[in-house]
Formats: sequence, C-alpha cells, structure tokens
Amino acid sequence: MKEWWNWSPQQDTPQLGFAVVGVGRFGSAVCRELMQNGADVLAVDRSERSIEELRQLEPSIEARVVDCTDEESMREAGVLEMGTVVVGISEPIEASITTTLIAKDSEGSKVQQVIARATSDLHEKMLKRVGADRVVFPSRMQGERLGLELVRPNLMERLELDDQTCIEEIKVPDLFVGHSLRDLNLRKNYLVNVLAAGPTKGLHVNPPATYVLEKEHVLVVMGLVDDLKKLPKT
Repeated sequence: MKEWWNWSPQQDTPQLGFAVVGVGRFGSAVCRELMQNGADVLAVDRSERSIEELRQLEPSIEARVVDCTDEESMREAGVLEMGTVVVGISEPIEASITTTLIAKDSEGSKVQQVIARATSDLHEKMLKRVGADRVVFPSRMQGERLGLELVRPNLMERLELDDQTCIEEIKVPDLFVGHSLRDLNLRKNYLVNVLAAGPTKGLHVNPPATYVLEKEHVLVVMGLVDDLKKLPKT
C-alpha cells in the first residue's frame, strides 16, 4: 500500500486491457460498459456484419474481424496481449471452447483471466475443463453488469436512484485502509457521501469522521455515477 503522505485523490489508476471475443447482444453490452468506464477494449468477431454494427454504436472502439478459433489470427489481432478476455460466443460450442483454450494456453499469452459465456451446465463444465477462470450465464448476469464488475472489482451492490445518481456498496480500497473518514474527506476529494461503513454484518450508519476503515470493511456511498467511478478500484 502506498504511504498516505504520497497519495493524492487525483492520481491515475493503471488501465487494464480487455478483449471481448464475440460481439452479439451480450458481448456488445460488455464492450459498451467497459468503454463507458474508461477501459481499453479490443472487440473481435468472425462476422464482419457484427463488427460493423458495433462500430456504429461505439465509433471509437478498436474492433477487428478475426477467426477466433485460429491461434495465429488471435495473436496477430492482439487478443493474447490483453489481461482479461471475455468469450461472449455462445454457439457453436466448439468455437467458445477453442477460443478459451487459445487464450489460456497459447505460448507467450499474457492473458491472466478468461471469462466465458455458457449456454448449459455441460458447456460450463467443458469451459472450466479447458481453463476458463469464470463462467457466466446471460440469463443470470447481463453484459452490462459483467462489464461493470470487471472495471469495478470492489463493487458489491448498486442501487440506481435515477439516471445520474446511485448508492453503491463497495469493499474498502487498499488505499483507504487504516485512515479515518476525516483524513479521506471523500465528500471533498470525490464528491460522494458516506452513508455507512464497517464490517458487512455490522455496518455503522452515518459513521463519525473519526471512524477508521479496516481491511475487509465495506463502504456505502452515494453520489453521481461519474463521481463514484473515480473512487479507487482496489
């Protein structure tokens, strides 16, 4: 953890690289949410039509037509240079399994995490067998939510009050551990209000300014969506 006296609320956090393979309804939703949160995104699909439709929605996105079942094509496209790969392909099942295997096992791959979409329990089992770190079902988790979780790993729950304002429950970022709410002054530095803080099963509502945050504690904060995005992510 960085020393408190060297910390400033405006310092940049490292950008993570994400590749989304398969840009149908689910994959496109993941791409949009990632981009809205400032992440670097590479979108690939074997369908030129799907890529063009995505570019119409997100003109600034880096999107390429790629055969995702071909290792060299994936390497040349830059997919294997990304830290996280989301495999949004649902069918054919063989394509999603092959793509997952390429991302995880190709020589020189820098991919640290593969999140793959499954359509059945058997599909899930096969994806895990070839190395998927996490398997999601669109019926259980929509693309927007997955994209948000990827860029906000400490986000636990979100309650949207309107189009601009929401309440979020987050894990206390490492940067905040050991510091009081007075020291952090989140209202001044981040323009968000602290509603509660403490352990998950023992939250202190409207905690005093002297309250010191600890590791594994959570914060319940309210503010504009854009301001909440600026909170440290880990």
